[in-house]
Amino acid sequence: MENLRKFYIDGQWVDPISTQTMQVFNPATEEKIGNVALGNAEDVDRAVAAASSAFGKFSQFSKKDRLDLLKAVLMITDRRLEDLAQAMSMEMGAPITMARSAQADAAIGHLKGFIDALEDYDERSKLKNGDIIVREPIGVCGLITPWNWPINQITLKVLPALATGCTCILKPSEYTPISAMIYAEILNEAGYPKGVFNLVHGEGPVVGTAMSQHPDIQMMSFTGSTRAGTAVTCDAAETVKRVTLELGGKSPNLVFADCDLEERVIASVDECMFNTGQSCDAPTRLLVERACYDDVLSIAKRAAEQTNVGNPAEEGDHIGPLFDKLQFERVQRMIKVGIDEGATLLAGGLGKPEGMDKGWFVKPTIFSDVSNDMRIAQEEIFGPVLVIIPFENESDAVAIANDTPYGLAAYLQTGDPDRKERVSAKLKAGAVHINGGGIEYGTPFGGYKQSGNGREGGLMGLEDYLETKTLHGL
Repeated sequence: MENLRKFYIDGQWVDPISTQTMQVFNPATEEKIGNVALGNAEDVDRAVAAASSAFGKFSQFSKKDRLDLLKAVLMITDRRLEDLAQAMSMEMGAPITMARSAQADAAIGHLKGFIDALEDYDERSKLKNGDIIVREPIGVCGLITPWNWPINQITLKVLPALATGCTCILKPSEYTPISAMIYAEILNEAGYPKGVFNLVHGEGPVVGTAMSQHPDIQMMSFTGSTRAGTAVTCDAAETVKRVTLELGGKSPNLVFADCDLEERVIASVDECMFNTGQSCDAPTRLLVERACYDDVLSIAKRAAEQTNVGNPAEEGDHIGPLFDKLQFERVQRMIKVGIDEGATLLAGGLGKPEGMDKGWFVKPTIFSDVSNDMRIAQEEIFGPVLVIIPFENESDAVAIANDTPYGLAAYLQTGDPDRKERVSAKLKAGAVHINGGGIEYGTPFGGYKQSGNGREGGLMGLEDYLETKTLHGL
């Protein structure tokens, strides 16, 4: 924990130039875990200088050399998987069973996906006209990651940068610094040359802005809110750097009467509540065919009431707290908005679950009889809150599903094979999950509209970190 008050720059843990710190709390107990250093623009300058110095040599590493380093990371990550799981359980409240199986597992899964993609990727190809296309690392990359899936997002940005020969500066969320610190230790042990990977903690408006505006950073990759993503884009515009964004969502989940209602509705509620609803692609709008609406309400209510809320340090399939007091207060405000808007409170509601006075725990909440113009149907709540909206027919369902500024994911529950293809083709989203189908490691992830641009994971995740050069006359 000593390294929480340091930054990893140029291959070593160093004292920050900034003297500002922030307390880090366990959201389940509200007890202080430690203090994290918060950097400033000078700290960013030092990290960028290290990354710039390292780029010349590292960008020339052969694909084999880069693969060997990634395989070393794989071996060390496997050994430290429990450390990552325990860190995320403590710092953001992920239940330990889920922290192992999903949060920490992403460090292995995404890494294997990038290794497979890099092994198959041809960095030099010849066109039919005889010209040569060469793909080269873009340069120094600034990477900003969120608190809700800390290691998942760190690996989706850091690993493709390193795989392609880029150097980078990571600014993880200041609310989840422990898992990021462990990951820096993993990369250090793997043997990356000094300056290739750098870690600076800090607040978005300070460190994030300094990175986005820095003339020696060639690319920014950001995951977080649409508001903050817009700020990164504006800050990066003056230096015309590449910007990739993975932003918010209000994902629709279309339930047709021809599916297995009991199975698919229970699974849909579980998917919404997973990670305490703190997932950008969570299916938070359940659109239900009028013909089965009453049956779905009965099943959904029962599923919500059977969703256990508990101590993230204990094994089990329960959900944990929200990550912080500020998110707890926001979710409470949005539940109040839903009540005031006239939606029917089907399950849950305001306040903490019974007997849970300490910690930022929320009741699994469902609103029914929601119209898509309500705030609770349009705004990302980022908590265990599901809204249920009826539809009349297939075209009505698609219209409601697409009536959102977001387009990260969509979900479809149907027993009709033709409808699977037909409706999927009409949904404006980067991923369509059909009857519980999950995204696999190595598959590109990203969204339409205000859910961002670019894709993360696998082959397409590598390409965002590459520039294209053409050679003529060889």
